[in-house]
Amino acid sequence: MYAANRAAAALLAVAAFLLFAPMAPAEAAPFGLIKDRQLECLALNVYFESRAEPRAGQLAVAYTTLNRVHDERFPDTICDVVLQGGETKRGRCQFSWWCDGRSDAVTETAAWEESVRIARYALQRRAADPTQGALYFHSTGVDPRWSRHMKLTAKIGRHLFYR
Repeated sequence: MYAANRAAAALLAVAAFLLFAPMAPAEAAPFGLIKDRQLECLALNVYFESRAEPRAGQLAVAYTTLNRVHDERFPDTICDVVLQGGETKRGRCQFSWWCDGRSDAVTETAAWEESVRIARYALQRRAADPTQGALYFHSTGVDPRWSRHMKLTAKIGRHLFYR
């Protein structure tokens, strides 16, 4: 029960931050023109995995990505985490957008700018991790076998987060 109360408190803190914190004007350059490649990779992951989600869901995807960077079982840079897998077989990547065979072109300017802002917030640790250290997530519309062996840490928007 304590863990559930802690999780609820963390989500409330994140929600308050994201609802009431002023968002800085867009600092995003068009895709491909951000000078910080790691920020760009994180923003791409937020954009493609969660642009239709509320800010808390986007922040959760950003933190899950960063949690992997800090876990010894995953690569050491954001870009290496985001682009992991799928090099030899379609559908075998860590994040579905990377190897789904569809275009990876950013087409929604406002969503891209928001993704860059969320990525910056996460990199600067300006909000608590709403996932409680999650390393994995999936949408609520699927039921992957691997999730049965993980601990559910949060449900945010249309995503479930695990470690």
